[in-house]
Amino acid sequence: MTINNSNAMTIARVLTEALPYIQRFSGKTIVIKYGGNAMVDEKLKSGFARDVVLMKLVGINPVVVHGGGPQIGKLLEKMGKESRFFKGMRVTDSETMDVVEMVLGGLVNKEIVSLINQHGGNAIGLTGKDGGLIKARKLQFTENAPEMATPEIIDIGHVGEVASIQVSVVNMVIGGDFIPVIAPIGVGDDGQAYNINADLVAGRLAAVMGAEKLILLTNTPGLLDKNGNTVSRLHTEQVDDLIADGTIYGGMLPKIRCALEGVKSGVQAAHIIDGRVEHAVLLELFTDAGIGTLIRC
Repeated sequence: MTINNSNAMTIARVLTEALPYIQRFSGKTIVIKYGGNAMVDEKLKSGFARDVVLMKLVGINPVVVHGGGPQIGKLLEKMGKESRFFKGMRVTDSETMDVVEMVLGGLVNKEIVSLINQHGGNAIGLTGKDGGLIKARKLQFTENAPEMATPEIIDIGHVGEVASIQVSVVNMVIGGDFIPVIAPIGVGDDGQAYNINADLVAGRLAAVMGAEKLILLTNTPGLLDKNGNTVSRLHTEQVDDLIADGTIYGGMLPKIRCALEGVKSGVQAAHIIDGRVEHAVLLELFTDAGIGTLIRC
């Protein structure tokens, strides 16, 4: 391709704008929750892999935590099994848990690792079972209603929350100059596997690693207000009111909660960005404007 003066100036401006961010984040850990359309569109998948490889090449330590909801849903549909959700969490019986392990720990994880490696990176796939990486406990919900004498306990099956993370496992991978790619499957004290929301795993991992940033890829431009406009900045004290008035609901709830856990535990900033935008991660990291919703304390 021939580069004319106009193109050359554009390239120079982009590189000049990126330089201070590369210098600032070099040696830092960035935890990225990878999901949504960015995981199913071939062009976006390739772009994400290249973004991660570039981050590593300029001295940043990317850690990828991936979801796989659409892939799990498709396989369940083929099996004639309905996908059910409660407060943004997948209801996971024993049969569904087998599918979750097969899809997340096998198909999806290995595809991401392969893509990163194809683009010149060195990635290693992990699940929470590897080295006791993610210890889980069963997640239960309670529902209170005025007509009930006691709260009702809602059991949604093999769904867990993070009890602890063995961060030394991830640090060992990073120390070997590899990119960790983590499937959000935890293991309980009894050896039972648990399906854990990938957003929550990413948030806890960012917190325990003291990450510089937590980036959550989603299928919206960020958190949207009641008028459908992107909320560009969000402070922790605003969250309860936005949940109460219905602005934050459904699948956005775990994203906001994990972002809150991260920033309250020392992560400098959390970002909810649109994974449907090509090279969204680089645009967030290396440009002055950034994209999506920024969450700080």
